[in-house]
This record gives sequence, structure tokens and C-alpha cells, in this order.
Amino acid sequence: MPELVLASGSPRRAELLSQIGLDYQVVIPDVDEAVHENELPMDYVARMSRQKASVVAAHLQSKTALSEKIVLAADTVVVIDGDILGKPKDKSEAISMLLRLSGATHQVITSVSVRCASRVETAVVETNVQFRVLSYAECTRYWATGEPEDKAGAYGIQGLASIFVEKINGSYSNVVGLPLTETALLLLKFGIECLPLHAEGPTSG
Repeated sequence: MPELVLASGSPRRAELLSQIGLDYQVVIPDVDEAVHENELPMDYVARMSRQKASVVAAHLQSKTALSEKIVLAADTVVVIDGDILGKPKDKSEAISMLLRLSGATHQVITSVSVRCASRVETAVVETNVQFRVLSYAECTRYWATGEPEDKAGAYGIQGLASIFVEKINGSYSNVVGLPLTETALLLLKFGIECLPLHAEGPTSG
């Protein structure tokens, strides 16, 4: 099986890949994540995931035979009313984001790109997430936990912010940061299987 490289420093994406039984190495890409003027959220995440994969592929090419490596990159954004909410810069911005999400439905969009040599395949996945109404005090206490600091939209659905969520329509793992169904299908196109065949079947007894 080809060697898999995760082009991300996200511990959540690493945990999700491990969850589906994949071995991988991590190389963190250095890219400019600024949104271009009038760039749509889906176009932005697709561009980011491809750019991250490209940067890591170029790094690997300078050190080893790139043909032996499969690079997986992803980018996730939280979107409400067409506006992209990135990672909060400080407490004030985090609370502002959470209050904007309060009592509303927003979208979480992730683009996954898989690259080997010059071949790139990309999938973009969208999930609708509905929050209950949040109070200013709740948002302040949530910020104090430290959880929102490094997360798009200032929340992590797999953590304490799970108590804010009333409804999800779509992929849960997408909201965490990596849509596993689409990721597994992309990897399969490059010869990486999440359910490899074993020489012997399960034993009974």
C-alpha cells in the first residue's frame, strides 16, 4: 500500500484518520490562508486544500521519491449568511462568532484533496448545523475553557460545544474536520484502502 502523508497540523484530522485504521506521517503545510476578494466559501476551501497538498508534495519531492507518497490535505470553514468564519483572533471575536451562530443554522464546508505526483482529486462536503439560542454568559464560559481558540467558527462539535447543537443535517465527521466517507473514497482511487484484505479471516471461539 502506498505511504500516506497528512498535510495538516490538526489533531482532530489525525484522530479521524486513525479512527478508520490508517497509518500516516504528518507534514504541516505553510500556506497563506487569506480569502480572496469575492471568493465563494466552496471555492476557497477547494483552493486551500489543493494548495496545502501541493506545498507538502513539493516539500516531499525535495527529500524523497514523491511517487511513493500519497498526500491528503483538507480545509474546513464555518459559513453563516455567506460569510466565512475563521479561527477567532481573541475572546471578543470568538464571543461575537458564537452569538452570531446562536439560534441559527450555519454551514460547515470541508474540501479534501488527495495528491500523488501531478494527479489531484478533490471532494467538497457541506453539512448544516443548527445551534440553540446561546447566552452571552455561556459564550464567555465556553471561551474560558480554551476550546474555541484554534477552531473555525470558535467551536468544536466533538467537545463541549456539543451541548450547543440542536440538529445536524449531513456528515458529522465533516464538522469535526474531515468527512470520512468522502475521504475513504478518494483514498481508494489512489490505492489506499481503509478495509484491507487479510490473509486469514476472523477466528471464532
